[in-house]
Formats: sequence, C-alpha cells, structure tokens
Amino acid sequence: MTFTEWFLFFLFIQVIHFFGTWKLYQKAGRQAWEAAIPIYNAVILMKIINRPWWWVILLFIPIVNLIMFPVIWVETVRSFGRHSTTDTWLAMLTLGFYIYYVNYAADVTYIEDRSLQPRTATGEWISSVLFAVIAATIVHTYVMQPFTIPTSSLEKTLLVGDFLFVSKFHYGARIPKTAVAFPMVHDTIPFFGIKSYLNNPQIPYMRLPGFEKIERNDIVVFNWPVDTVRQFFDRSNQHFDKPIDKKSNYVKRAVGVPGDSLSIIDGRVHINGERLQLPGRAKIQYTYFGQTKGQGFSPQYMYQELDITDGYSYDPATNRFVIRALTEEGFQRLKNHPNVASIERYVDSAGTKLSSIFPNNNKLNWNSDNMGPIYIPKEGVTVEINQKTMPFYKRIIETYEGYEMEQDNVLTLNGNRVLLNGNEIDSYTFKQNYYWMMGDNRNNSEDSRFWGFVPENHVVGKPVFIWFSWDTNASGIMNKIRWDRVFTTVRGQGTPVSYLPYALMIVVVLIAFNYFRKRRNS
Repeated sequence: MTFTEWFLFFLFIQVIHFFGTWKLYQKAGRQAWEAAIPIYNAVILMKIINRPWWWVILLFIPIVNLIMFPVIWVETVRSFGRHSTTDTWLAMLTLGFYIYYVNYAADVTYIEDRSLQPRTATGEWISSVLFAVIAATIVHTYVMQPFTIPTSSLEKTLLVGDFLFVSKFHYGARIPKTAVAFPMVHDTIPFFGIKSYLNNPQIPYMRLPGFEKIERNDIVVFNWPVDTVRQFFDRSNQHFDKPIDKKSNYVKRAVGVPGDSLSIIDGRVHINGERLQLPGRAKIQYTYFGQTKGQGFSPQYMYQELDITDGYSYDPATNRFVIRALTEEGFQRLKNHPNVASIERYVDSAGTKLSSIFPNNNKLNWNSDNMGPIYIPKEGVTVEINQKTMPFYKRIIETYEGYEMEQDNVLTLNGNRVLLNGNEIDSYTFKQNYYWMMGDNRNNSEDSRFWGFVPENHVVGKPVFIWFSWDTNASGIMNKIRWDRVFTTVRGQGTPVSYLPYALMIVVVLIAFNYFRKRRNS
C-alpha cells in the first residue's frame, strides 16, 4: 500500500469508529462530534476508558498496534458495564464490531470510576503478559535486537555461536514494512514452522533518523537481498516472495560504501585504486594448500594451536593438506613449522571465469579473487545505462528501486536500445544508497561477490555487543562457553576485553542495595 492508500484506509477506520461509538461518547458526557476527529477522538477515548493518553502513540506503532486494538475494544465495552467473559470474547472475535451492538442496541451506563484492576488472577496475568510483549516488541523493533552468528563467514572477527545485540538506532530504526506479523519472531513461528506474517498490507519504506552512517569496514546486519525462495515446510517445494523485513538476516563487513569504486585483486579488496586498510580486530582468512615433510597434523592440534575451525584435510599418499580458512597469523606460524615443506594461499587466477560471480551474466572473466572495478551506487548520482553497464544495475533498477511504487520496474534491451518500462533511457539516477558486503572468511563466504549490492532499505542494524558465546568446533568436541568473549564489544582496537566482571559487580551491588532497602523499611 502507498502512503495515499494508507491515508484513505486511516480515514475509513475513522468513519467506522465514529458510527460505532458516537452514542457511547455521549453517554460518557462527551460530544458526539468528538468521535469523528482523527487522533483527537483517540485521546478522548483514552479519557473515557480511564487510560493514559500515551496509549494513543501505541496505536500507531506497527505490530504493537495489533496487540493494542483488542485491548482497546475490551476496555471500551468494560467501561460501559460489559465485564463478562462472553463480552470480552465477542469484542475480540468480532474485531471490535461488538461495540456497534453496545452502541446502538444495548442498554448500558457509563462507569466513570471503573476499577482498572483485573477481577481475576488470570486477567491480571494476561494483562501483565500483554504489556511485557508490547514493551519487548518496541525494544526489539526500534532499539536493540538479539542476533546469533550462524555461519563462519566473519570468523575470526565474529565466531559461530556468538550471541549479539544489534543496535537499530545507530543507523536509524527501520519501520516494519510488514503490517501484520507475529511479534518478536522473524519469518517463521517457532515450533510450528509456518509463516509468521501476511504479505499484505505492506507499509511504505520509512526509517527513523540515526546518529551515524555506515562507514567503510563497519560490520552490518542486513536482509539478504536475493532471498525469495525460503521454504517454510520441509515437504514443500513452494517458492516465497518475501517482504524486505522478512528476508533472511545476514551479517557481513561493508567493505564498499556508496560512491566507491571497488576491485578485488588476488583476493585483496581495493577501494578507489588503493588496497583496503582493515581495522585492528579484523582477521581475514583465506584457503591455503600445503605439503608436510612426512606426516599430517591432527584436527585437535589444528584447532587448539592454530584455531582452525572451518575445515582441514590431509592426504597421506601425497602428504598434501588443505586448510579452508586460516588467518595471516596462523599462516606465519605454520610456514615456520618444522613439519611443513611448503604452504601457499589459494588464489583463483586473473582471467579465470566463474559464472556465479556478479553480475552473473557469464560474459566477464571474473572470479571471487579477481574482479572489478565496480561502481557502488550512491543516492542522487546518475550513471550511464547501456549494453555494457546494464547487467550491473538491472536488478537495482527493476527490483530495489521499485519499492516506492510497490511494483517492479521492467528493464529490457531492444537491439542497442535500453528500455525502462517501455521508454528508452541512456542514464539512471539512483534513489537510494547501496553497499558492498563481504565476509572476512574470504574463501568461504556467500556475499556481494555472488549476488551484488545491498540496498540501504535492507539494512537492519549495527552489531555492538557480544552478550554470550558458545563454542562448538567442527568435530563437535570441547563444547564450552567462551568466557573471554562474553560481554565484549564488537568494535574497537586490539584484543576484545570482557566486561562481565564489572556487570556481575553491578548486579551484586543492586541486589545488596535492594535487600538492605527492604530490610530498613520493614
């Protein structure tokens, strides 16, 4: 739905509200016309049901309002003496239209000093749960969201088993695009394995102001742009076209920001002609091939001594080994090991064609180690569109830039002419910013090298804090808590420092303070 369609829908709801409540407003000592004025009528209704005015704000917060509307319906009928369980269920199951019966047909009297305390323990429990869910939904959607590192694409910077807090407010919280969804879950309802949302209606893209922009080398959580085939049932072969905010969450490093020209040369990222300088905590890993002098290394040794967690294989017939992911520090240690005859980093040769590499047209001699240059689109910048550049920006123009109209553009080639929705074009001006995201585990990361740019409207937030970390190695051995990573920051220089002792001290102080305060007051 567009903004215009949402506005018309909002006015329609106001009409429904007026005709369903104007008599109740009068019985509560108000004027009938007060039920017809948008927003003002909600403020007056809060006074009628003896609830705080700021509840009105909750009615306009997506997802939260799905919880608040039934609460308002029930509170309204109770304010006019309808307290029974039947009345409560009728108010909810009729989507509030039971209020029409109360307004026109029922002989009711307004209870001005109605007690707001639940009449049963069950009612009190339900009320507490509802508002806990509302508060948690607001925090989860607009402030901070928990996130788990599922893959090794950012090892050893972020580890599989790290549990993160992802800030929504650093880059500006994104208003949910999906209007009707189960609160605090992503695309699937846990245990049931079914879709957690309705595809329609959709809210136009909006983002609250943030206090910083995505900088080069920032680690970013985003929705995987090409995720359109998630299966919700193991036995189903259906494909699902998912809304932006329900696409799978990925976490990568933004190695290229809007306006950059990016190239990858022998596996090293270059920005605007210069090799990318990574922050101190970034630990880039590559695949290495080598040969020993007669015997292999045990997986336990490789794990414990070199922190190799992403695959190691050894062929005793040739004494050759392969390490799928190894840091520069690990490479230097292994290179000087007395049992190693040779070791070298794997690099796909320049000029070798890999069809899965962006822009996926199988015409460029590019691969994951040698590709580019590629211009990363910036909002407001105009680029030339022709046969050569069209493959790079086709998906952007057709899919990502069509979000405002809520329909895809159609970009076609007719001979040497490029047509956008049937009209010939020779240039295009981008409507939003784009980013180039890559994993630090360069030979084991599905990233922008394979599917291209990440639009700004797909950005979820910024990982800021590791609150827990669980270690499970590739062999399933030595499962343990990584205490040195618990309560550490994601960004910074040098070795991460755990703030867990300080957090525990604060908890102890608060418990002691609360204990002595209660004892003094008793």
